[in-house]
Amino acid sequence: MNFAKIFFFLFAVFLATSTVSAAPKWKIFKKIEKAGRNIRDGIIKAAPAVQVIGQAATIYKG
Repeated sequence: MNFAKIFFFLFAVFLATSTVSAAPKWKIFKKIEKAGRNIRDGIIKAAPAVQVIGQAATIYKG
């Protein structure tokens, strides 16, 4: 079994356990989800700045 199949299986198990909404002891998954949202939002907010830096680099080289 290759690494991709093992990784996919572990991801599927994690996803299945994180969707359980009746168990109050799964607060760790809410913290992980919040961290993921914060990272996603940060990437979305940083995209215009990264584009400007890329344009500046091409102007500097050109």
